[in-house]
Amino acid sequence: MSITQQHLLDTYRARRLGEPAPPAPGSHDWQVVREWRDEWQFRAVLAGRPARHRFRDALNRWRRRPT
Repeated sequence: MSITQQHLLDTYRARRLGEPAPPAPGSHDWQVVREWRDEWQFRAVLAGRPARHRFRDALNRWRRRPT
């Protein structure tokens, strides 16, 4: 059974039972990514490391390098 089929089945069951419909698959993906990043930064601070944005910093260094 695919994710879409499971979602449709869960929606059908919720409607029959008068419950709110479940969220669509993938609707909270970015929220999960943000929470994971916040947790990583929090753990870095607790461990005494700087809570930096390594990927963003690397892009900025690449963009600002002399040509």
